[in-house]
Amino acid sequence: MGTAYKHWKVMPHGPFEQLESNLWRVEGSLPGHALKRVMTVARRSDGGLVVHSAIALDEECMARLDHEGPVAFLVIPNRFHRLDARVYKDRYPNAKVVCPRSAVRAVAKVVPVDHTFDAYPSDPDVALQHLSGTQDREGVLIVRHQSRVTLVFNDAIFNAPHVPGFEGFVLRYVTQSTGAPRVSRIARLFLVKDRRAFAKGLADLAKTPGLVRIVVSHHEVIGERPDAVLATIAAAQGA
Repeated sequence: MGTAYKHWKVMPHGPFEQLESNLWRVEGSLPGHALKRVMTVARRSDGGLVVHSAIALDEECMARLDHEGPVAFLVIPNRFHRLDARVYKDRYPNAKVVCPRSAVRAVAKVVPVDHTFDAYPSDPDVALQHLSGTQDREGVLIVRHQSRVTLVFNDAIFNAPHVPGFEGFVLRYVTQSTGAPRVSRIARLFLVKDRRAFAKGLADLAKTPGLVRIVVSHHEVIGERPDAVLATIAAAQGA
């Protein structure tokens, strides 16, 4: 998903799913690919929406998005998740584009970058931070609703089931992306640059008070004991 569409192109996707009063999720598909992709939307305390890993949706879902608040920030979570960045910026020209520091050059080829994760305007309800050990290649979105916290990861953590066929074989045995919540082989090769620091960062996030779920950009929400799941993932990295 390293390229970017120039026109609004709606592909199959699910409903606008509400997780909290300030948090939504939409799961979509890409033709010819078994892996799902996920767009996450969070509302800041000032009412502006943060769209993480944007997906072009049908007009009914876009109307729902607009109903929930003005789109204030477009988060491009890494250099590869730029597919619908340009069309969203065209649709919401006042939205500020945010990406990890190491992705600025790649993202800027598609849309101008306004902020890196560490310069994103602070907000008590929706925060962004780089992930330790990735050399600022990727980060985590932290969404708070009262005492409840959701962590939104991108390619650093997958939670996809095994699928049949040749692609399923590749995902299971080559990229090691399916079967359980995990850090894929691709992430270990291209995102994680200091495995010990990465593991410690995940372990620290697992201790987040009030953690109720983990949303990932590829497939399923981790809603059952997310703290224990994240701690297990961290331990597998060498924490």
